[in-house]
Amino acid sequence: MQFKMSLARRLKNLIIGDARSPHDKTIFHKLSLIAFFAWIGLGADGISSSCYGPEEAFRALHEYPYLSIFVALASTLTIFVISSSYSQIIELFPSGGGGYLVASKLLSPTFGMFSGCALIIDYVLTIAVSIASGTDAVFSFLPIEWHTYKLPFAISGIAVLTLLNLRGVKEAVAPLIPVFLVFIITHAFIIVYTPVTHLSHVQGVIKETVSNVHDVSSKIGILGMLLLILRSYSMGAGTFTGIEAVSNGLPILREPRVRTAKRTMRYMAISLAVMVMGLMFAYLIHGVEPQAGKTLNAVLFDKVTFDWDSGTKNWFIIVALASEAMLLFVAGQTGFLDGPRVIASMALDRWLPTRFAVLSDRLVAKNGILFMGISALLLMVFTRGSIQVLIVLYSINVFITFTLSQLGMVRHWWKSRMGVIKYRWWKLFINGFGLILTSFILVSVIVLKFHEGGWITLIVTGSLAGIAIVIKGHYNKTSRLLSKLDNLVQVAEYSGSGSGKSQEPKPLQEFDPTAKTAVLLVSGFTGRELHTLFSVFRTFEKTFKNFIFVEIGMLDAGNFKGTEEMENLEALIKNDLDRYVNFMQKNGYYAEGFYAIGVDIVDEIAQITLKILERFSNPVFFGGQLVFPNDSFLSRILHNYTIFAVQRRLYTKGFPVVIMPIRV
Repeated sequence: MQFKMSLARRLKNLIIGDARSPHDKTIFHKLSLIAFFAWIGLGADGISSSCYGPEEAFRALHEYPYLSIFVALASTLTIFVISSSYSQIIELFPSGGGGYLVASKLLSPTFGMFSGCALIIDYVLTIAVSIASGTDAVFSFLPIEWHTYKLPFAISGIAVLTLLNLRGVKEAVAPLIPVFLVFIITHAFIIVYTPVTHLSHVQGVIKETVSNVHDVSSKIGILGMLLLILRSYSMGAGTFTGIEAVSNGLPILREPRVRTAKRTMRYMAISLAVMVMGLMFAYLIHGVEPQAGKTLNAVLFDKVTFDWDSGTKNWFIIVALASEAMLLFVAGQTGFLDGPRVIASMALDRWLPTRFAVLSDRLVAKNGILFMGISALLLMVFTRGSIQVLIVLYSINVFITFTLSQLGMVRHWWKSRMGVIKYRWWKLFINGFGLILTSFILVSVIVLKFHEGGWITLIVTGSLAGIAIVIKGHYNKTSRLLSKLDNLVQVAEYSGSGSGKSQEPKPLQEFDPTAKTAVLLVSGFTGRELHTLFSVFRTFEKTFKNFIFVEIGMLDAGNFKGTEEMENLEALIKNDLDRYVNFMQKNGYYAEGFYAIGVDIVDEIAQITLKILERFSNPVFFGGQLVFPNDSFLSRILHNYTIFAVQRRLYTKGFPVVIMPIRV
């Protein structure tokens, strides 16, 4: 058995990597991303939308393509408005959290829950859409008979990204750098090369635009033309997905995080705006028209390189389109970076099972990553990897979060109008304008996509919200039941023996390492843990002379954010143990406290056991376990049973472990 476990551990280390030490003073520096890497890891989703967002908007104009100039200008303005408003969110919430935290704090926890659920579904769709789009792009280069392998290829892509993210953030981003840079270089070249070599065509574009305006306005009126432009603008709403990613991913950015995040946001906004404006302008200069089986970008590249040497032309087109295909794979990374963080934040607030906030030994939210990967995989199988089906489900939810975030910020600036805040009215204007834009896009996208299948996204999001409400209700009920034990804390603080009456401290027993020793596994100085301690008193009376208290500081997404948070966690644990030791000494017992900080409670307890054995020869381990009046599936999945895992581990070493029931 030991050999098998060792083999399993070696296999895990080979695939995912060795465990990282949270005690490494440089760990946060090693794990964090500078603005450039964050631009790649978090900005790939936004940049990749230039592969399909402008195209969707351009196609929606049909025989009036030159109206796309107005759509491009409106899209560029929207990009900068949304990015500016999210820069303000970054300043107000420097610890991260994005749309979920903004809606929770500035509107209500329920609004925050809906925003978080919308984001989770959106990030699952981001992964599925990106991988499916990339797969389509890759197989467009391959013979038609190979297309039967598209779905297995897409599933493999999700599996690879899942494994990369289980290894860590930097490990997942590093392999993507060459792909991202090739995409930026090739597309930037096209955007610059087009006007430089076709300067004389610019005047023609202006004339055709004026002609399109006259034609449309004469046929359907000014209002009809505006509605046509707004419809095209809404159809290209996928262009704006991913802008929120930086505010959600703040915890993985290099200190000073706010400055790094705002710099990343600038990189993302400028590059996306240039791509959108540049590509749509290039479509017009070259008279690009939709062709069956080709993207507009593929048609554009073919026209731009029309008079090039055939060898150079072919290589450039292959490299440019291949970089598009690969970037679409890269874009799925945003879902893996931010999705688990939203899930972890909701888990910390008890909207989702708390285990989603726990970190792996690679210091990543393993359960959240697996949830995102498995969900995207199931969605891919369910839709057979059809980008036509997936794109209908996409881009609705992100605008739910956009709208709630802007509404929360507007409410914040409006409530603080009596205070002294620099540039308050400008900030209010930015978020107010952002609220108008995102609300319009949200309503438009729902209307346009609802009957095509968008209702599925809304039902799935609503179902997840319903599950979150049930989970929150269970945790709240459990908290109310446990609150009945809170008076035990006062008993321990103000009495000597648990009787509720104050008494003089008893004489402290001398240290006897051979005496019976009770080792209590605790998780704070709470009524629940004291219930276990008093149960030991009642059950074993005077059997134990020494009392050892062991507390493990569990690292999760809430406290693993920086050195200061780690120090606060350690100080809190020491304070808990001191309170236990003082209480036992008042009762005349010898007591000590042991603690550790880590991600695996069972492993940490096993290590501390070795230290305890160096000083005490007769230890008996105790731990408490909640027992509900009516055991249910919900109670089993929402509460940990770590003490049973500890019992199994210590049993193999020959140590007795007694589990004391805590009835609630």
